[in-house]
Amino acid sequence: MKFLKYSLFALLCLSIFIISCDNEEPCIETTWYQDLDGDGLGNPNVSESSCDQIDGYVANSSDVNDTGVNPTPVSAFDEFNPDAVTVSFDGEEITISSNALINHTSPYWEEGSSLYIEPVVADADRMSPGAIREGSYTLTVSAFPELASTSTSTGLGAIGIAVSGAPIFNDEEGPNVALSANVASGFDYAGGHNGPTGYHYHLESQDVPENTTLSHDDEKLVGIMQDGFLLYGRRDADGEYPTDLDESGGHFGVTPHSNGEEIYHYHIINEFYTGSYVLLFGVDLKGTPNSIM
Repeated sequence: MKFLKYSLFALLCLSIFIISCDNEEPCIETTWYQDLDGDGLGNPNVSESSCDQIDGYVANSSDVNDTGVNPTPVSAFDEFNPDAVTVSFDGEEITISSNALINHTSPYWEEGSSLYIEPVVADADRMSPGAIREGSYTLTVSAFPELASTSTSTGLGAIGIAVSGAPIFNDEEGPNVALSANVASGFDYAGGHNGPTGYHYHLESQDVPENTTLSHDDEKLVGIMQDGFLLYGRRDADGEYPTDLDESGGHFGVTPHSNGEEIYHYHIINEFYTGSYVLLFGVDLKGTPNSIM
C-alpha cells in the first residue's frame, strides 16, 4: 500500500513538472553587438548570443567605429609652436617632432637670448643649472587612439609633448623621488626647469603677465600625451570645470578642436599637488603609450 502511495505521489509530481515546463516560453536567442561608445549602435565584429540583452551590448550592428573614441582632430596641431614642432600624417599615424626650443620667455634661456627674462616666480637660488638648448623629441601615435583594457603608469623622462615644443614630465624628479615643493620653487612661471635631458615641464603655468601663451586654469590645449590623447587645461570648452573625469583626468567631451563631437581627452586635474602648484599629469595613461624618441 505504501508503495502504491509513493508511486502515485511520484506520478503527480512528474505531471506537475511536465505541465509547468509546457507553460514556459521557449528561449529565443538574439545576437547582441558590443556598444563601447554607448551610442546605441553596436560593433558588427564583436557579438554575443543570449536570450536576454547583455550589459554593454545592443541589437543594432551598424557602428563602423565603436572604439569609444573619435579621430584626433587635426586642427589641434595648429596650436603647436611652428618654429619647434613639425607634424606629419601617414595613413592612420601621426608623427610629432620637436626641437624643444620653446616660444615663451624664461630665466632658463641664455642671457643673450631675446626670450631671456629675470626670474619672475622662480627662486634663483633653487634654479637648476644649465640653459635651454636644442633637443630632439619624436612621438608617433595613432590618429585613432583607443582606450586600453588597463591603464599604464608613466615613467621618468618625456611622457608628452607640449604645444610650446618642450616635453611634459610626470610628478617624479628622479627614480622613486617625488617632485618636492623645494625643487618646484626653482621652476619658471611656465612650470618648467632645466634637467639632464634639457628643459621640460612638470607643472601648470602660473597666472603672471609674462604668461601669454600657456594654459592657466582655462580650456587651452596643453599638448599631446604618449598614448595619443590630447591634454587640455583645467576647464572644459564651456569654461566650466568638468565633473565626470576618470582617475586619469580624462573623459569623453567636446573640446575647442573637436567640432562639437565628443572625444576622449585629458584635463589637468583641478587640485593642488603641493602648496600652490598644479601638476600637468601625475596619473596613469588610459591608452597604449608610445615611445618618445
